[in-house]
Amino acid sequence: MKALVTGGCGFLGSHVCEAFRADGWEVAAYDSMTKYELRRTGFGTDAVRDYNANVLRSMGVEVIVGDVRNQEQLLDHAAGCDFIAHTAAQPAMTISWENPELDFTTNVGGTFNVLTAARKHSVPVASCSSVHVYGPWINDSLREEPTRYSRDPVAIRESDPIMNGGQSGKLSPLHASKASGEFYTTAFADMYGVRAANFRYTGIYGPRQFGGEDHGWVANFALRNYLDWPVTIFGSGKQLRDILYASDAAAAFLAYQRNPVPGTYNIGGGPPHMISLLECVELIDRLGGRRSAMKFGPARDGDLSYFVCDITRARSAFGWRPHVRPEEGVGKLMQWIEVNGPLFKEPVSAAAVPPEMEKV
Repeated sequence: MKALVTGGCGFLGSHVCEAFRADGWEVAAYDSMTKYELRRTGFGTDAVRDYNANVLRSMGVEVIVGDVRNQEQLLDHAAGCDFIAHTAAQPAMTISWENPELDFTTNVGGTFNVLTAARKHSVPVASCSSVHVYGPWINDSLREEPTRYSRDPVAIRESDPIMNGGQSGKLSPLHASKASGEFYTTAFADMYGVRAANFRYTGIYGPRQFGGEDHGWVANFALRNYLDWPVTIFGSGKQLRDILYASDAAAAFLAYQRNPVPGTYNIGGGPPHMISLLECVELIDRLGGRRSAMKFGPARDGDLSYFVCDITRARSAFGWRPHVRPEEGVGKLMQWIEVNGPLFKEPVSAAAVPPEMEKV
């Protein structure tokens, strides 16, 4: 059995590759190796870009340099695969403001090409979407002072409205591109019988995540604590999220492959994994034994003040649920950062095969 993982050298993609390898699959990571979201992190972009590819090669994963926007190339490399995990994306809200064409061609055009490959080769596919499709509407009254009890029900269902700005912020190109990708996935399932799913991910974090202020907020907070850089909180810091550890996020693809029921699924931690931004900083400070310096900025357009997934649909359809609680997962993330400290402190041009090979 062979899996093709688009964006396989990215954070989530690398964990999906690892999960399929551990399950005995042959795995190909298809990745452009261009990480626009890394340019403003402040640490060595070249080293970071190569790091996950070196991890995957050491696991026996084939690394293919290719772009999901190139349909012909993608179709060629999808031949012979039994499953496609589509994790390639432009993931950052801020980049979508600044470069909407990149956002559109990657998230909409790239997803269309992946669906075309799945249709041509008659294989199931799960595509990464995002809770951003819901828009920043989620209970406008929670924007400044959300609590665990101020929304009823606490968790948000797939049937709740999407693409609503409300008073809490504006819709961005990222909202639009992720929603458009979902519509195409649903259309290919309905019209052509492709066994295709949308995974609405929220708050993924863990080892091999090179988080910046644009994307990957849990890792960004942990990295800044380690580097003694100030953490920037946009808004009150009381915004609530459910977060999801990387191995749990990757396990959703394996679970879906075993029972590929087309549909749209929230893939998140749910209420037991709920944490505010400030609580997350406090957890990092306690686990790392270092106090984070913090500065506050105005809330950003498009950011969610509150998001907690209802994951009932995924659990019912293909038996998926998360296992790693925030304290355990954040601890593993921080251990990985400590082991790989030089990667962040020195802007070297290439990374050696990493010292950690922990199965996560």
